[in-house]
Amino acid sequence: MQLLTVPVTAAPASTAATHEVVTWGASADRMGEAVSDRSHRLVVRTSAGGTHLRVRLSNAFGDRPLTFGRAYAGVQKEGAALVRGSNRPLTFGGERSVTVPAGASVLSDPLPGRLPAATSLVVSLYVAEAGGPATGHGMAMQTSYTAAGDHAAQEGPDNWTGTTGSWFYLDAVTVRTAPDVGAVVALGDSITDGWQSTTDKNRRWPDYLARRLQADPDTDIKGVANEGISGNKVLADGAGQGALNRLHRDVLSHPGVRTVLLFEGVNDIKAHTGVTAGELIDGYRRIIDRAHAAGVCVVGATVGPFKGWYEWDAPAEAVRQEVNAFIRQSGEFDAVADFDRVLRSPYDHERILPFFDNGDHVHPNDTGMQAMADAVEIESLSCDRDAG
Repeated sequence: MQLLTVPVTAAPASTAATHEVVTWGASADRMGEAVSDRSHRLVVRTSAGGTHLRVRLSNAFGDRPLTFGRAYAGVQKEGAALVRGSNRPLTFGGERSVTVPAGASVLSDPLPGRLPAATSLVVSLYVAEAGGPATGHGMAMQTSYTAAGDHAAQEGPDNWTGTTGSWFYLDAVTVRTAPDVGAVVALGDSITDGWQSTTDKNRRWPDYLARRLQADPDTDIKGVANEGISGNKVLADGAGQGALNRLHRDVLSHPGVRTVLLFEGVNDIKAHTGVTAGELIDGYRRIIDRAHAAGVCVVGATVGPFKGWYEWDAPAEAVRQEVNAFIRQSGEFDAVADFDRVLRSPYDHERILPFFDNGDHVHPNDTGMQAMADAVEIESLSCDRDAG
């Protein structure tokens, strides 16, 4: 498989009958100290196929300008090694280098050629000058690679001696595709982020959903962006900005988004901060209103069972049940994905089914992740709204 096989010097194809759609995403968050003169080889799995790939690089949590000396896009062969001839330079306003101000992000220029669906894409970045907080995604469930100095153009694995389970600076990849093709964004916490799924196997529930969408000839939803953050809440910042505070950057700013699948709330409930069902429902309503105003539909996912987790108690369970009744019965969501019904034990509805339980009684294993994806009604992701 080759990435964007049209030569860099070829004239770009007409884009008049296409539009831009997100094919991969990961929530930006504050990381550790940024390091200068370091290369990052970031492995991601795309969803929708298309042409004219672009990457978005983020300095959202930086407190000073960040300079990328070079950036490349290629296809993974194995580990840090790329498919020969696939690694191609990216430009920004026609330049190989770009400086991103604190708090900002930048999109690369479109790269002519076609990117197939379900590609193990590798974005290699050389960070020339950096300092202060780095921006990235902490829990990738994917091995990426680091190297001292500038090795972004290199296709072989030599020099890429460091490994990391995080993605740095890269927070979105887009392609151009047919105008009827859209995307869904999974907005969630550690379950959406894929915690306890198998690393490097793309077995998060949004990955399974992406495979279903790709295989279904009757749906025009082909893009999937996973915007989960471990520990994330709806109402409060902490493990990343809360869903309300990151909704624009992590969902509404992506092109081609038709629907957001909202699966958050368990961390608000089990943290015992005094959050009531009414307050959490109000948070959901604010997300629904903002998404609808942007012309984006909202599928609400019920909060899964977590009895056996050390923070579970009867009052928290009562909040979960009230919240789930709202999600199922209020009619305020455009559709419902009943993850609670799928995951719970038939013998104790407050517990996750042991067959789906990774062992901590809140996070599903790979089988549970697939069951969640299989429970999503694909037709519900294709609703259309006009921006209000």
